Parts: sequence; C-alpha cells; structure tokens
Amino acid sequence: MLIPSIDLLGGRIVQLVRGEKLKLAFDDFEFWIEKFSKFPLVQLIDLDAAMRQGDNSALVEKIAKRLPVQVGGGIHTVDRAWQVLSAGAKRVIVGSRFFSEDGSVDTTFASELAYAAGPERVVAGIDTKNGKIAVKGWKDEVDLTPDAAIPALEHYVGTFLYTHVDGEGMLGGFPFDVAARLRKLTERQLIVAGGIRSQEEIDALQAINVDAVAGMAVYTNLLAV
Repeated sequence: MLIPSIDLLGGRIVQLVRGEKLKLAFDDFEFWIEKFSKFPLVQLIDLDAAMRQGDNSALVEKIAKRLPVQVGGGIHTVDRAWQVLSAGAKRVIVGSRFFSEDGSVDTTFASELAYAAGPERVVAGIDTKNGKIAVKGWKDEVDLTPDAAIPALEHYVGTFLYTHVDGEGMLGGFPFDVAARLRKLTERQLIVAGGIRSQEEIDALQAINVDAVAGMAVYTNLLAV
C-alpha cells in the first residue's frame, strides 16, 4: 500500500532532503488534500513540532478533519496524543518520546499510551541515521538500533513506521534487505519510508507485507497519484 506523506514546516507543505535541506515547498493545501482524498491513509508530520521550533497545530487539525491521517511530530504526552486523536486523526506516531538518551526504551510511557489510546491507534516511529535511532527531528541519535527497539515496543503499538533518514528525499530507493529484516522482527503492520521512488518498489515491498510512505516521488510526479 502506498501512503502519501504531507510534511508541514513553517505553515507550508515541504519536502526535505535527509531531514535537513529544503527541496520543495507548496502552499496549495486544497490541491493536495483533494489529490490525496482517495487514499485510505495519509501520513501527516508536523516537522516544526518534531524539531521543537513551534508547531502547525491549526493546519494539522484542518487536514485531519478532511483526510484519514496518522499524525506525528512533537507527540510527547498522553494528553497531546488525545488532542490529535480528538481532532480527527486515525492514529498518532510517537518517536522520540519512546527513547531515552541512555539508549533504553521507555516501556512505561508506551504502556500508559497504549492503555489510554489503544495500541491499534499508536504508531512507533523508528527513524534511523547511520543505523542508530534518530530523535528530536533527526537532530540527535541514541545508542539504540531498530532491532532492539522494535521487540521492546511490540506489545504497546499496532504499527511500526521505519524511516531511513539517510535516504530521505533522495529518491535512491529504499534498502529492500532492511525491510525484509525488519519484517521478521514484528507481527504488527510495518511501514517504511525514505527514498522510495517507483511503483515497482512499492509492489515488491507489498509482496513481503510491508507498506510504503512516499513523499518526494509523489510531489515530483515519479509516482502517479
């Protein structure tokens, strides 16, 4: 399944390269909302909130009322998760809050969130740079690998979202061997992102029961939507 991504930064829809360099920016929200309305799920990320430099809460709420979205970026508390879900989001994506600086997984918070929202409405965001989990808008890394984090969170979430930051926005393709390895780690829904560029790639991932998020390929018309 293809899941198109809407990334918000400074009140605009954007695409970044490796989470750092601004490549594309759009202001025509109605155009993209209409274009994505046929999809069963759209990913909506508040990059300002993720980077701890403000937020786009009003836009998130507006889009969540119009599209079936899973929302991430700056969700650090149960209350914030509930605010996003109450605004219309189908699921919340939680990343940094699950991981401590010492490289441990905060299963206490994961348990609290699962109890409050239901694990089926929680997506664990596993973002990696150089093989390590990246946090705080991909600015920092913790000494923890996805191979350790995924089993620790298995009982508290309904979905894992793995973002290969090293390939984000570069259209170089997602490393299929990584997807195959991660698929063996969990029985939950697995979504991957980072560099995906073709329908053939999405079909190959689907064949091993892995869904795909695409941004740059959608906004540059490499993928027809």
